[in-house]
Order: sequence, then C-alpha cells, then structure tokens
Amino acid sequence: MSVIRKSNKLINVCYDIRGPVLQEAKRLEEEGHRILKLNIGNPAPWGFEAPEEIVQDVILNLPASQGYCDSKGLFSARKAVMQECQRKNIRNVGIDDIYIGNGVSELIVMSMQGLLNDNDEMLIPAPDYPLWTAAVSLAGGNPVHYICDEQQDWYPDIDDIRSKITPNTRGIVVINPNNPTGALYPESLLLEILELAREHKLIVFADEIYDKILYDGEQHTSLASLADDVLCITFNGLSKTYRAAGFRSGWMIISGPKHRARDLIEGFEMLSNMRLCANVPSQHAIQTALGGYQSINELIVPGGRLYEQRTLAWEMLNDIPGVSCVKPKGAMYLFPKLDPARYPIRNDEKFALDLLQQQKVLIVQGSGFNYPDTQHFRLVFLPSKDLLTDAIERIGSFLRTYEQ
Repeated sequence: MSVIRKSNKLINVCYDIRGPVLQEAKRLEEEGHRILKLNIGNPAPWGFEAPEEIVQDVILNLPASQGYCDSKGLFSARKAVMQECQRKNIRNVGIDDIYIGNGVSELIVMSMQGLLNDNDEMLIPAPDYPLWTAAVSLAGGNPVHYICDEQQDWYPDIDDIRSKITPNTRGIVVINPNNPTGALYPESLLLEILELAREHKLIVFADEIYDKILYDGEQHTSLASLADDVLCITFNGLSKTYRAAGFRSGWMIISGPKHRARDLIEGFEMLSNMRLCANVPSQHAIQTALGGYQSINELIVPGGRLYEQRTLAWEMLNDIPGVSCVKPKGAMYLFPKLDPARYPIRNDEKFALDLLQQQKVLIVQGSGFNYPDTQHFRLVFLPSKDLLTDAIERIGSFLRTYEQ
C-alpha cells in the first residue's frame, strides 16, 4: 500500500513546544497521571484571566460580528493600535499600515510567505521562539541563527550577526523582551541592530508581544521608534499582556520607508485578502484592552503574582547545584543552564522525556528553541508558588540521577 507523505516544505519545520514530549504527556494524562505543565506560556489555565471589561465588550459586540470585516481588521481595532503606536513613538503609522491577525503567529507566517523566495535568508536569534524558524523554512527560506550571549544577559552578539549577513539576507528578527530567555534589550543595542539593517538594507522584524511584562522598573523601547529610515515590521497582541491567548487577536505594524516596499506591501495585502479576515468577535477586545486600565501593572511589581513567581522560580533553580539561570527582566520564562561537567546530557529531548516520565514535570528542551547545545531548558513560571515549588523540587531530585 502506498504511503501518503507530507509536503517536502515541512521537512525542516519543527515546533517542539508542542512536540513529541507533549504527546507523551498527553498519553500519561490519559492513564490518569497528573502532569505539572511548565511548557507553554498560556496564562488562563493558571488563573490569569482577561480583564472583565474586555470579555464584556466581546460579548456585547457579538451580534454585530457575524459577517466578514475589512481584511486588515476592524477600523476601531486598528485605530486603537495606531494610537498605541503614537504612545510608543512609532511615527507615521496610519490605519492602512496595520493588519489584525488570528494571533501574532498567523501574521509571522504571513509576513515570511509574503517576503521570502527560495533560499533567501533570515537572521533569527538563538535561542528563538521556534515559530520564527519554522515560518522561514515553510516559506522556502533559510533560517540563519545569530547567537545571544548568556554571559551578557542573553543580549544578541552584534559581531555574530554581522558575520552572518550575506547577499541572500533579507531581514533580522528581534524578539524583545525575549522568549525564551526573558532578556530585555537596551536602546544602545537596538541602535546597533538598526545600524546593521541600515548598512545592509535589511528589514527588521520586531516581535514585542511581551513589551508590558517587565520587572524591576525596566522600560521597553519599541525598535521601530528609533529609526524612520529602516523598514520595520512590529508584532504585538492580546495573548500575554491581556491574558487572552485564546482570543487569537494580534497585529502587525509596518513603519519606516514604506514607499520602498510598495510591492512587498501589495503581497501582504494579497495574503490578507486570501484569508478573508481575522476572527471578528475578538477584535472588539483590542480597543478596550489598549485604551483601558492596564491591570498587568499589578502583576509585575513586588507582591504581584508574576513578580513573586519569577523571583521564587529563579532563586530555587539557582539553588540547585550545577544549575545557573540569568534573571529575566521580562516575559514569563526562565532558561536555566545545566553544568555539563556535572550533568553530561547528550540528548536534551530525552532529558525532557525522562523528567516527564519519572517526575511528571513537563518542560521544553533548549534545542527546541534552536540553541546549539544540550544544556538548557525552558520553564514557564505561570503556576502558583506552591506548584512551582513542587515542580522545581522534583527537577532538583531528578537532576541528582543525572549527576556525573
């Protein structure tokens, strides 16, 4: 019997956040095991709910949401995003420069499909949010990973970026605050990245979905606010800051010298038209979210859940012999390192699978974020302090079985 195979375009596509280890977790749950899931940044299951006024606005507007809207999105939603651009000092952004999507994920894939030809290259951080690498591969391009330096607070290595630019390079992806490391980049570093883009005529893709989830009084600078002469495509949405991941409501903003990108923008518009429009009901949440009370601010200060859980998890991980972790300045993740002299891990997916099977704790191995070693993993600190304590104690107990 002939085998029906998947497209060759999917051969190099990988998304281990929902990969084989998660499938094993589902199997264990079906057997009745309780799994501590520290693998995905999904706020709702851990009691982080969307603000009530956002939910109410979606409910109230349901009767008016039964038909298609403009392919780029509701006017009210795009107007709210435009006003957010003004607040963040991203200049010369009009209504037509904004696209609403079914989450940032859809827009990332759409932007890569619209830009890349076969064998075009895209510079992507290592570690990265793996959808970026997958989207480049799916579009026929080649993802080229630049190193973020753990010894320098996980900042991108500018020299490494420079060394990897070729005639085939089309753009640079910047994830700030970063997933999975929680790093937040200073303005001086962003300016260096923009200078590289300016020099080599590259597009900058700025993934800023965690821009309001910041700790210790840190401030976020939107990359597009620093240059009017570099084409910037900025991504953001409701999933994290507004705890509305299931709404699938995100946006993409085009700024900079748009006159040089008319053909590319026409391509984006074609792809936007082809999917007809984004989910209409959830678009009604955008104006309320951006213009309303920013309840995230209560969660990221001392006494707030995210702040306290980050601190607890970071301290507990660093207290495990042979484990070190840079303190995240933003987002909701930790990316600890295991000392290879103490824990000689050769296959980090097997490490994650063994941890799951033995301790019923689900994490994502570092190689799932395209980082070139087997000594890291990502842990989500969304669960309550009691659950985090239990999970990290189990990790510590498990690591003792891996000691050299």
